[in-house]
Amino acid sequence: MGSNAITINKHTSIRIEGSSTVYCDPFELESSPHDADVICLTHSHFDHFSPDDISRVAQDQTVFVFPAGMESELASLGVTENRTHVICAGETCTINEKLSIHAVAAYNIDKAFHPQANGWVGYIIELDDERYYIVGDSDDLAENHGIACDVVCVPVGGTYTMDTAEAATFVSQLKTGCAIPTHYGSVVGTPEMGAAFAEKLAEIAPDIEVVLKY
Repeated sequence: MGSNAITINKHTSIRIEGSSTVYCDPFELESSPHDADVICLTHSHFDHFSPDDISRVAQDQTVFVFPAGMESELASLGVTENRTHVICAGETCTINEKLSIHAVAAYNIDKAFHPQANGWVGYIIELDDERYYIVGDSDDLAENHGIACDVVCVPVGGTYTMDTAEAATFVSQLKTGCAIPTHYGSVVGTPEMGAAFAEKLAEIAPDIEVVLKY
């Protein structure tokens, strides 16, 4: 499994396949597989909460995990409360015996785009004994240093999140063996930023593998 379980459509549209199929922030999908067991949403910006793309992957039994404050958005989709988990940083919800989801803080320190007060999140998705850290739209937060995961999906595009150098520094503070850069090449950031992140991380943490997914 590890990075092989992850598909990224573009940006931060992430799919993890195992005993359950988990999507995070589905966006600009070209097909309609309707195969999501769980959809995790990090926050309400258009490139992370896309009703059209959610409808392409959702099934009648799909479970939704999202931060407090997004209840009205989910209600607008017709999602019933028995299929929702409202979560705050530091909380964990157990979906089944092989899947649990833990929320961590995701916010900007010196930018106004993702205020800490909004309570938006990233996720540690533990699936089939593998831990996947989806950072969300965030800066380098000291409170998240030391997170242990098999794979981290980290934003590198700058402007709204960390840039390549900041992301490399952040990942070097984690207990991980693999990093996948995200949040570049479409909405923000150039297509070359994935390779630039890989180069910077190799300079400071050469033992961490970088896998480019798009």
